[in-house]
Amino acid sequence: MAPPILTLQDIQLTFGGTPLLEGAELIVSEGERLCLVGRNGSGKSTLLKIAAGTIEADGGERFIQPGVTVRYLAQEPDLSAYASVLAYVRDGLTEGDDPHKARTLLDRLGLTGEETPSTISGGEARRAALVRALAAAPDILLLDEPTNHLDLPAIEWLERELSTIRSALVMISHDRAFLGRLSRATVWLDRGCTERLDKGFAHFEAWRDETLEQEETARHKLGRKIVREEHWLRYGVTARRKRNVRRLQSLHDMRRQRRDLRGPTGNVKLTVSEAEQSGKRVIEAKEISKSFDGRTIVSGFSTRIHRGDRVGIVGPNGAGKTTLLKLLTGELQPDHGSIRLGTNLDMVTLDQKREKLDAGWTVADALTGGRGDMVDVNGKPKHVASYMKDFLFLPEQINTPVHVLSGGERGRLMLARALATMSNLMVLDEPTNDLDLETLDLLQEMLGDYPGTLLLVSHDRDFLDRVATSVIAYEQTPQGPHWIEYAGGYTDMVRQRGERPSGTGRRNGSKPKPSTPIREALKQAKRKLSFKEKHALETLPATMSGLEGEIAKYQSALSDPDMFGRDPQGFEHVVKGLEAAQAKLTEAEEQWLELELLKQELEGA
Repeated sequence: MAPPILTLQDIQLTFGGTPLLEGAELIVSEGERLCLVGRNGSGKSTLLKIAAGTIEADGGERFIQPGVTVRYLAQEPDLSAYASVLAYVRDGLTEGDDPHKARTLLDRLGLTGEETPSTISGGEARRAALVRALAAAPDILLLDEPTNHLDLPAIEWLERELSTIRSALVMISHDRAFLGRLSRATVWLDRGCTERLDKGFAHFEAWRDETLEQEETARHKLGRKIVREEHWLRYGVTARRKRNVRRLQSLHDMRRQRRDLRGPTGNVKLTVSEAEQSGKRVIEAKEISKSFDGRTIVSGFSTRIHRGDRVGIVGPNGAGKTTLLKLLTGELQPDHGSIRLGTNLDMVTLDQKREKLDAGWTVADALTGGRGDMVDVNGKPKHVASYMKDFLFLPEQINTPVHVLSGGERGRLMLARALATMSNLMVLDEPTNDLDLETLDLLQEMLGDYPGTLLLVSHDRDFLDRVATSVIAYEQTPQGPHWIEYAGGYTDMVRQRGERPSGTGRRNGSKPKPSTPIREALKQAKRKLSFKEKHALETLPATMSGLEGEIAKYQSALSDPDMFGRDPQGFEHVVKGLEAAQAKLTEAEEQWLELELLKQELEGA
């Protein structure tokens, strides 16, 4: 292992009399890829700020090698002191940094630099903060929730960019796919202390569960030993005095050890309030279109959503995901086409910006609506303090104003409000923002058992794979924007499309560049097509037509949104067949195009 360039040792920090960090450590070597994981409120962001030098610990040691540069991406970057995005980015550069790289990165992320910080969105502010951190090419890059507010194309771009840079990385993120692709070691912050696993995040959860099981076994053995010693104390025969005094002291030490043991942080308890069953057909959209100020958002989109479906909606920021969601739920009316909602619908919504939380409310007000101290959960009254505990709020937070809560706490509060509302149609707009991994696991399990219907907007690929039974994806075509529904989760959608959702890769119908062998052939002396080349040129169109028909049959089978739930094995067979046919068609198209180009060149020579 390379020598460390940043070291935190025995870090101690207390907030409001409660210890947050108790002996935490963090060791970063040159070029290392670390992810920092732990529950919301465990102190991950605080430890990252100590590593960045923005706050000082009560105790412990921070050492950084002389000459090593560190850049820190805050969870909520503040651009308010700057006249423009470019001014904010340039302020993060030091002597020797390349200002042209900053311009290039801004352009790649869809920013001009002239944007005014007071008017940009959360996603634009996040992209600007990423450019500020990446443009400096630091030795160590500390990233706190870098994927928050980013769309899928931006997340995928960031993954590619981070995988190629030489900087050491320390990342906090709730995005499992992001951590799994980039991390090579994992630091777990739990109950104020850290433990390190020299493997990426993909191995973390199994290791964590094994560690907690070993702790529970050790705690049980200690309890049994104390019981035996207490029995001896009461009923044992008196022996040598010194020996008995030592044994009694050992018992006191074991009791103190048990008192000092801190068990794992409690789990969120998710219980959804179920309304009466809705009709079988929940939403039917026929050829709906919607435009704003001359810009088309949705064009000719149709779908049928049945009871029990879990439908994900994906696309880049600004594509109109929330608009489509509002059209499907009847909040907006289409310019053309029709929307029919099913019978007996009780809908609950979790909005992306948490706008339904009044900053002047207390936590109790948000859960009870300001009426008394009881919450109705699945038709049964429950005291608000007990319900708060299910979502990891402390009893003393009952009168805490909403505006002082952290992002994770606001996310859990909105989740608690939504789940306490009777529903059979749940609409979730970016529900995973600011939730820790354990809460995400429980939310996924709860949604899997939810008997109603789910509409979900999310950029979390792993979450979509685990929850969605179909995905509505945005595609920009020469004819305008299109929304297309695919059976299965996010990964299934990518496989069926045959390209990355960011739009990279060749779309069907585009012309590939001639391959090197053909370009070389064009430079050779005049010649004629061989018999084999002529035969291929004549027969390839029929071959391509046959493959197109085969692809159409596969796509027709996949257009059934119920196929994945009804026959997963058959669905997998169809997807593999579609992939093979698309690959053969691509190969045939490229071969035909190369031969056609060669023919034209030879005839014109």
